[in-house]
Amino acid sequence: MSTVPFSQLEEARRALDTPLFADLAGDAAVSFEFFPPKTEKMEESLWAAIQTLAPLNPRFVSVTYGAGGSTRERTHQTVERIVAETGIPAAAHLTCVEASKADIEEIARAYWSAGVRHIVALRGDPPTQGASFAPHPDGYRNAAELVAGLKAIHPFEISVAAYPESHPEAVSLESDLANLKAKFDAGATRAITQFFFSPETFFRFCDKARAAGIEGEIVPGILPVSNVAQTRKFAAMCGAAIPAWMDRLFEGLDDHPAARQLVAATVAAEMCRRLYAGGVREFHFYTLNRAELAFSICHLLGLRAKGAGLEAAA
Repeated sequence: MSTVPFSQLEEARRALDTPLFADLAGDAAVSFEFFPPKTEKMEESLWAAIQTLAPLNPRFVSVTYGAGGSTRERTHQTVERIVAETGIPAAAHLTCVEASKADIEEIARAYWSAGVRHIVALRGDPPTQGASFAPHPDGYRNAAELVAGLKAIHPFEISVAAYPESHPEAVSLESDLANLKAKFDAGATRAITQFFFSPETFFRFCDKARAAGIEGEIVPGILPVSNVAQTRKFAAMCGAAIPAWMDRLFEGLDDHPAARQLVAATVAAEMCRRLYAGGVREFHFYTLNRAELAFSICHLLGLRAKGAGLEAAA
């Protein structure tokens, strides 16, 4: 059993004995994930979100990559624009799906030329939901091989995925942890977890990862839930459990979007506060291209916007 430092015990007591969000130090570091827009309206929404979140001085923002590389061009354009128009470090997601090693090298070199120095390297989901992953005949078989391949091309900073409740395809938690360790051994900088809804889930996972010899940074991925039905679909794909109390909490809010947002922010912020009390100082937010929930949670955690909009990040 891991020994909890005295400072963490003090922090835990403080979280219980005082208003949860009173006078936090603002020492948390955050990052945000977006997806590439499909329409002009969605693009406006994305850039409004970036505009709102940029003054929080994120460590980086990442842009997802659709199943089977279906958003390849849009991902590249979005990342390239973030690099060109803001001072925020941008990370591009890249997967093994339906891509040869030559394809990956071409994409990676294009990113490097565009000033992108950070890749989120993933095995990726098959383009057809429910299908089994099959590597390209001339491609990488898994994320660990992809990490090693990218490192051989350029000295990228590389983030990888971790699964606190185990990947749905994993034979066991032990095999899943072995896979995560292989990604770090191949050169990954950090792991970002899939979302979860209990702080204990994250802490237990970190304890098991350390016991398995994983020493790299593990960052909790936070998904503020405002649409339980949509979240249930996401959860089914990544092996996350949605507690029954969360379903009950959102009952009756379908026609009350403002109330739903408030409840969502409250639930996610409370979990982040408990993670903070346990010593977590890095958080990664799945924004779904909306800024309000992530911004409010960051504010509750003590972060304050500096300057105004993208100019502040430049």
